[in-house]
Amino acid sequence: MTTSPASIPDQKKVGMVSLGCPKALVDSERILTRLRADGYAMSPDYAGADVVLVNTCGFLDSAKEESLEAIGEAIAENGRVIVTGCMGEEADVIRARFPQVLAVTGAHQYEDVVEAVHEVAPPSQGPFVDLIPQPDVKLTPRHYSYLKISEGCNHSCAFCIIPQLRGKLASRRVDAVLREAEKLVAAGTRELLVISQDTSAYGVDTRHEERMWKDRPVRAHMTDLARELGQLRTPEGTPPWARLHYVYPYPHVDAVIPLMAEGLLTPYLDIPFQHASPSVLRAMKRPANEAKVLERLKSWREICPDIAIRSSFVVGFPGETENDFQYLLDWLEEAQLDRVGAFRFEPVEGAQANALPDPVPEAVKEERYARVMEVTERISAAKLAAKVGKVIPVIIDEIGEPDEDGDIGATGRSQADAPEIDGAVYLRNVPASLSQGDIVPVSIEESDAHDLFGVPA
Repeated sequence: MTTSPASIPDQKKVGMVSLGCPKALVDSERILTRLRADGYAMSPDYAGADVVLVNTCGFLDSAKEESLEAIGEAIAENGRVIVTGCMGEEADVIRARFPQVLAVTGAHQYEDVVEAVHEVAPPSQGPFVDLIPQPDVKLTPRHYSYLKISEGCNHSCAFCIIPQLRGKLASRRVDAVLREAEKLVAAGTRELLVISQDTSAYGVDTRHEERMWKDRPVRAHMTDLARELGQLRTPEGTPPWARLHYVYPYPHVDAVIPLMAEGLLTPYLDIPFQHASPSVLRAMKRPANEAKVLERLKSWREICPDIAIRSSFVVGFPGETENDFQYLLDWLEEAQLDRVGAFRFEPVEGAQANALPDPVPEAVKEERYARVMEVTERISAAKLAAKVGKVIPVIIDEIGEPDEDGDIGATGRSQADAPEIDGAVYLRNVPASLSQGDIVPVSIEESDAHDLFGVPA
């Protein structure tokens, strides 16, 4: 006789609100996977939950306020709330505003979160609970998954408090990462998004320790990991996309570009440049080698013409002059990045930048932000227009309903588009056999500043 989780008497249910970056989303998935293995069910709403977990973000003051609002909403709707995540490091702030919170734990403290849930809502002890298959919990669609390779960061950027929230770099064993990737692909993942605080530094803390994988030694190193990910195959025998995020432009990054040219790695790099002006980069405590980066971008494009470079930039950093800002605009014109995000500088409690002189007025930040977006949108529009008339691979994220003529639309992404942060490819006249997660050739018919439009080829 067997039973399902839904039929266990008095089975406890857990709700989850996950805020912040993809790394926090992975933490949420791991927490829920542990709880499901302990016999808990997942609740899709506040009303059905015995306890609600709020995984917070504490990077910016605006993110902290969003986290506090989410905690308040969970308390109002349910009343039984446990707080975890980056803002959990500020338990006094949380408890001062919400003294009824049942427990507060910090970032990636999985054992503490699970223990707190056990205390608040002890797990059901059904006679068959240990016999029930407990698949990993995914909070993303089935066809793409985040693969976190390390935690923490060794940098001390003036505007950032990540090392205070998540500690120094702690790399996962390379065989454990590859096992997880293999398992995800076997279960339906068609796109792996490699994430960390600093993907290029993977394995530095373990001196690039070697582990055996598939009867061969593999180092805990970004290039080795990328090469092995390129060997994975789906049950249909096709390679999944593997996309690198948070890549600092260390010299060894050059070694992954040929892997992209060979088709072993998605031709996409997410590099957090943050600025281009040497004086601003020094004030940020970031590497100031913008001229050499331009040379490397040219070299990468020669090796892999399809490579897409995405980055993010901060405008209005303390001390940023008009000359500094114009330097950034000129650099962007020369760099011709494919995808760009811009942010107005925002003080973060505990960050070194808060003590820097010459803060930039808010009105100037807004004006500079608008100018950056005008430049980057123009560059993006030109790059996307160059794809019109071409056939490119697209991964399908969503299938629409037939319109009045019976035509079916779909939304997908090209290899130049990461989920949530980049653009989309909108398809018309797709076959009824098309499914979420399929990777199909698409003929591009139109474009705008952010997105592409086409039909299956």
